Amino acid sequence: MNIKLAVIGCGKWGFNHIRTAYNLLGANLVAVCDTIPKSFLKVKSAGINTRFTTDISDVLSNKEINSVIISTSAESHYTLAKILLENGKNVLVEKPMTLISNETEELIELAEKNNLKLMVGHILLYHPAVIKIKEYLKKGILGKLQYIYSNRLNLGTVRSEENILWSFAPHDISVIQFLTEKYPVKVSAYGADFLQNNIEDITLTVLDYPDNVHSHIFVSWLHPFKEQRLVVSGSEGMMVFEDTLKNEKLKYYQKGYKYVNGIMEKFDADYEVVEFENKQPLEEEQKHFFECVLENKTPLTDGKNALDVLKILEAAGEALKQ
Repeated sequence: MNIKLAVIGCGKWGFNHIRTAYNLLGANLVAVCDTIPKSFLKVKSAGINTRFTTDISDVLSNKEINSVIISTSAESHYTLAKILLENGKNVLVEKPMTLISNETEELIELAEKNNLKLMVGHILLYHPAVIKIKEYLKKGILGKLQYIYSNRLNLGTVRSEENILWSFAPHDISVIQFLTEKYPVKVSAYGADFLQNNIEDITLTVLDYPDNVHSHIFVSWLHPFKEQRLVVSGSEGMMVFEDTLKNEKLKYYQKGYKYVNGIMEKFDADYEVVEFENKQPLEEEQKHFFECVLENKTPLTDGKNALDVLKILEAAGEALKQ
């Protein structure tokens, strides 16, 4: 069996998927589908030699295609994923998998019933730096996990179909879930809208986990500069990942507090730069999807992973309303 892939959606991120898949699969990228006919020119001008269609039925009826990547607007994910799973296609869906948790549950059941792979594009779980942080936690280098915070800030594209929470925070929630390996016992959120009524431009979400582990996520598209910072704090040390930096993106700080002869004392060593593999997360994500299809493995970011993140988003959304 070989991967025979189609990609649905030729927007900015969809085109990244198309280009990455063509580099990995060549002619086994069988088709690209987009409702806008002129998208074909963008694909062709990039030297990607594949079939182009504006009709989803061309993908559904093609028995050669066994796997599909969906990179369309979030509101279309459920409908597209459902019809693809019903027609025997393995599916990788960009985040969020759906906009309602019940719909994700339905897709999970459908994939299991038809013995197909269903995966969500939580791309940061395939980032070598995030994998390295997980490794430090597993080895006990950071000690007991205490606190995680994530800032995802930018003067970014303002959306009318979703607020900043749904646009930015899924990335951070997925990473925190990956690092804690638990589900929060409490979800709180605060937000404010300035540009459009009832569409938050900034949100602060607080997640409380078992064993006195806590986290917060601050997201905004009204910020003077781009910042993507993840801080993971443990009893023995801390790690900071700043993906917007050109160099020294990942650092380990041997900092914190310990009791010495019954007295709390600070330990404060200089940071160490942590090296990680120079791999592209999107390429690693696609390779993992293909491997799971070919070797019948459960994806790291499977339907259950998508469902957990979605339920946390829903809980945060409810907290915003209150």
